[in-house]
Amino acid sequence: MSRSASNSSYLFVAVKPTGGKKYGLRQASTPGALAESLRRDSLLLLKTYSLPAWIGVESKVSLKQQSEINDQLAQLLTRGVPLVEALEVVAGSHSGPLGDRVGLIREQVAGGKSLAEAAEYLGGFDDVTISVYRAAERTGDLGGAAKELAETSRRQLAVRGKAMTMSMYPAVVLSVSLLLWFGLMVFALPSLGESLAQADIELPGASQVIIGIGTWMRDNFPIVAIGIAGVAAAIILLRKQIGAILMGVIRRMPLMKDVALAQESARFFSVMGALTASGVQLADALGVANRVIGNPKLSAQMDRMRKRLIEGGVLRYLIEEVTELPLATRRLLVAAERSGDLETTFRTLAGDMSDEVDRRSSRLLAFMEPALILFMFVMIGSLIAAVMLPLMTLSSRVGA
Repeated sequence: MSRSASNSSYLFVAVKPTGGKKYGLRQASTPGALAESLRRDSLLLLKTYSLPAWIGVESKVSLKQQSEINDQLAQLLTRGVPLVEALEVVAGSHSGPLGDRVGLIREQVAGGKSLAEAAEYLGGFDDVTISVYRAAERTGDLGGAAKELAETSRRQLAVRGKAMTMSMYPAVVLSVSLLLWFGLMVFALPSLGESLAQADIELPGASQVIIGIGTWMRDNFPIVAIGIAGVAAAIILLRKQIGAILMGVIRRMPLMKDVALAQESARFFSVMGALTASGVQLADALGVANRVIGNPKLSAQMDRMRKRLIEGGVLRYLIEEVTELPLATRRLLVAAERSGDLETTFRTLAGDMSDEVDRRSSRLLAFMEPALILFMFVMIGSLIAAVMLPLMTLSSRVGA
């Protein structure tokens, strides 16, 4: 049975408990499995329409969902619950596509596949989770591995949340500034320009330019609206490319590059801690963990270290060549390699880097606040100046 056959996409029509109809898109192995999935959500299936494979893009299991699944598995498996029964409990505690996916994994495991094979076969889980499952099934400590994965996911979510919090403040300030600027340009300045023209007030050159732009924007509002919509659509369609360009700029800016490096280091060491704790070989762990690094230089140095380690290089010497990492971090890794306690060091570094993200984010926000205020002053102040200069001229003429 092919993977697409095991998890196809269906457009369905179902009846709600209140009597109304519900339309939706859901993935299931068969129409019967879809009906069972909807029944768990108190929905009665009426019609199904199978969609082509190219339409049914398979969604990924989010990091938060993986954390919840692994947390539940850890609690059940460490108490002696068999894996198939544990998966059944997890599937029943989640509704919708996530519960369906776990239910399909349970069917695969009950049919003889390992948990890692089932998760990889059905897709949606990241390479770290699959690698840890595979290693843990060899060592027989799947419950401990699931607990380690849950802790790693929570740590990564915390780092991601700090990054989102740091980006929300400038995004809100810039959005408000742009809306205010647009409102003044389109609605306020053209009316003021017409009033001053009727009063026969000679406008300064800067005021004439700004008011002229605002008047053109008002008179050609449909064109302006289409242009704004086009820019917004281009941003949505090219968001990955734009994001890559922005990250490239951030990695070169003095304060932002330190925050970005701390975030990526926290993710990297968190993943390394989970992989090594599950018994994954160091070279294999480096290959998997290197995928969470977005910094091109750091990723290239880590990949070179992994290749030379496989060729027989000495780890303590190879660590010194990863110059993108801070010197203190390299010294700590070298000491851990000599003592043979890399696993604990990876966990310690993950926690330390998370704290470092906190400190550097606070420092960056303290710098960004006056910079954003200055930006708002330049944007809005230029418009206010364009308004105030003619008004002062009018006031002096009225006083005379």
